[in-house]
Amino acid sequence: ENMLKETIFAATQQIRRELGERWTYRESAYGALEGAEALAINTEWEQYRRPDLERMRRLMSNGAIFDGRNLYEPAEMQRAGFYYECIGRPATRPD
Repeated sequence: ENMLKETIFAATQQIRRELGERWTYRESAYGALEGAEALAINTEWEQYRRPDLERMRRLMSNGAIFDGRNLYEPAEMQRAGFYYECIGRPATRPD
């Protein structure tokens, strides 16, 4: 019975004060994926546009990605082993 791991990447001290220990804080984006069941993408920041998909899949316990910014191509995510949902396109399941 795994729960979604709640993470915040590069959390500021202000966020820590406001949210406290309800979240797990990590120093890097890849660190935030360790053991995560799912990833929710809510930003278009350049550093997230070309990730190491193989590394991401290895780190995650369940490869579910919910992409609110349509950063990736569904077919590529499917080949990489992810369940991938994005806006306005059909969801994909791993091969």
